[in-house]
Amino acid sequence: MNSPAIVSGHRPISVNPWLIIWVVALGLAVVVSLIGKENLPWAFKFPREWVIPISVWISDFVKWLLNEFDLGLFTFRELTRSIAWVIEQPYWLVRSLLSTGFLKGQGSDAVEIFPRLSWLAVISVVSLMGLYAKDWKLALLVGLCFLYLAVFGQWDSAMVTLSSIIIAVPFGVAGGLALGIAGFRSRRFELAIRPVLDLMQTVPVFAYLVPILILFGFSPVSAMIATIIYAMPPMVRITLLALKQVPSEITEFGSMAGCSPRQLLWKVQIPAAKSTLMVGVNQVVMLSLNMVIIASMIGAGGLGFDVLNALKRLKIGEGVEAGLAITLLAIALDRLSQAYARRPPPVHEVTSHGFIRRNPHLCLAFAIIAVTWAAGAGMTVMNAYPETLQLTTGAFWGDLVRSININYFDQLDGFKNFLLLNIMIPFKRFLLGLPWVAVVGLVALGGWQLGGWRLALLTGALALFIAVVGQWPKSMVTVYLCGLSVLIACAIGIPIGIAASRNERLNRIVQAAIDTLQTLPSFVYLMPVVMLFRVGDFAAMLAVIAYALAPAIRYTNHGLRQVPPHLIEAARAAGCTRRQVLWKVQMPLALPEIMLGINQTIMMALSMLVITALVGTRDLGQEVYIALTKADSGRGIVAGVCVAFIAIISDRLINAWSTRRKAELGLE
Repeated sequence: MNSPAIVSGHRPISVNPWLIIWVVALGLAVVVSLIGKENLPWAFKFPREWVIPISVWISDFVKWLLNEFDLGLFTFRELTRSIAWVIEQPYWLVRSLLSTGFLKGQGSDAVEIFPRLSWLAVISVVSLMGLYAKDWKLALLVGLCFLYLAVFGQWDSAMVTLSSIIIAVPFGVAGGLALGIAGFRSRRFELAIRPVLDLMQTVPVFAYLVPILILFGFSPVSAMIATIIYAMPPMVRITLLALKQVPSEITEFGSMAGCSPRQLLWKVQIPAAKSTLMVGVNQVVMLSLNMVIIASMIGAGGLGFDVLNALKRLKIGEGVEAGLAITLLAIALDRLSQAYARRPPPVHEVTSHGFIRRNPHLCLAFAIIAVTWAAGAGMTVMNAYPETLQLTTGAFWGDLVRSININYFDQLDGFKNFLLLNIMIPFKRFLLGLPWVAVVGLVALGGWQLGGWRLALLTGALALFIAVVGQWPKSMVTVYLCGLSVLIACAIGIPIGIAASRNERLNRIVQAAIDTLQTLPSFVYLMPVVMLFRVGDFAAMLAVIAYALAPAIRYTNHGLRQVPPHLIEAARAAGCTRRQVLWKVQMPLALPEIMLGINQTIMMALSMLVITALVGTRDLGQEVYIALTKADSGRGIVAGVCVAFIAIISDRLINAWSTRRKAELGLE
């Protein structure tokens, strides 16, 4: 017998149970808010007596480790000094070769016993490396990047920075490769290090500096150790990925040839994965360069110190020149490492040619070094670029900012006040007024819907941790600044990505622009906004938007270009206009990829927010910065972990949604 609903021609109304659950949950949150702080004070402000003093425990543990922990043969302090000594020796050699020359004695009594490499020799050698790795175009690009360092008076600082990179990168690559191999061989070890890698890649950079400063002291070596730790996780992940992607046929062939496990790894699998592993080397290089400014806070020196010093003195011209020097150094090293990664392996031929014929680039490089060293004894121009020929744009940038401030102060101030009074401050008050119990519950509910009870437990526990350690108010300020910055960055970046996906010429321009944006050191973004808008939340937000803009553009562009062509052709055959194809076919299919771009935008915004503590924000970044100035390891680590947990919550929720959506669309 037919039901009345079917007989009458009406379909039964189906209600999504998740809609009911969310309505109930939001209703409860509203009820708690209406009851108010007077009746439920503990729900709005986490009680002080409930706070777990983890930061105090960590600080006490670090002090005990340094002062009392004894390994028998040596103390922990002696162990850290030994590690520093091992890194210091090659660093001293490279720095003497590139920057100071080989000296006898210290301070003002030091006497040069052998000169450093000539600036002409260094430029020639890196140009030859570009020629060997790819072609004359790369050689010209790399040579011009290094020539800028000499012409604009950045050579000495750049060589100090390059010395740190030359030492930090091999240590980072070797450590990442070793951990990646261990994870590849042991599934348990891989599962154990994955959450550690997640935490290392989301903890703010400043948080690395606090314990390292306490353990290793204030020195360039401490800065290099921080750089190595910061740059290592991508190498671990890429090593795992590269070894897993080696075709099974190659591995089986090596086993059939009688290779031992060690021979199979080093003579078969790693050579087969070389191109992917070189991508990891490239990432270590770029992250090491990204660290140079922050590492200057604990003694790195070089270009990072110049940028930081210019920011403190608001010398925008000097800061721009030093920042551009870091950018050009990054571009040169990035292009070189990419070229070496893509270079085909050499063809081994039986030949009677001598060493010079087989290695012309290497021999030419040694010849140039020898000639410039010999010529430097009688010609000072060979050792250092003449100061009379150096150029500077510092006055231009300073005059430009001053002119903008004088002529457009009212407009800029009005724009800032409008956003502050109508958007930023109301949103900040709204987040600070939310009951923490409701936020933790809603975050857990979101995890339950998107990933089941495991994700709900993870996201809820991470959010609860932030409250339990007493960092809830500053975490909400962090969420407020990050949220607004990401919304504005996406509002700007997604339309640019859409336009770039539909126009090849614009795409080339946009790609070049975002490549440049991603090589600029983070501190460089602070200088113009501080000069134009002074310190505060508004200046911090603008710097975060500029820094985090690139992923929103890149992933939108990539997602739209990845839509299968046959689906676009089918839509056109059905009579869809170009606009309809975009909004009804391409955008829905590209949305999971776009959401991953938004996720990356959030990650970059959070990493930049810690740096914006220098311009007066009152969020978790300030906690980390204060901990660094006071050498309070517990306070810095706890605040850094809270930032990391915000990032992990966002990452897990967005990735879970993206994975589910891709499965629904049949894209997995």
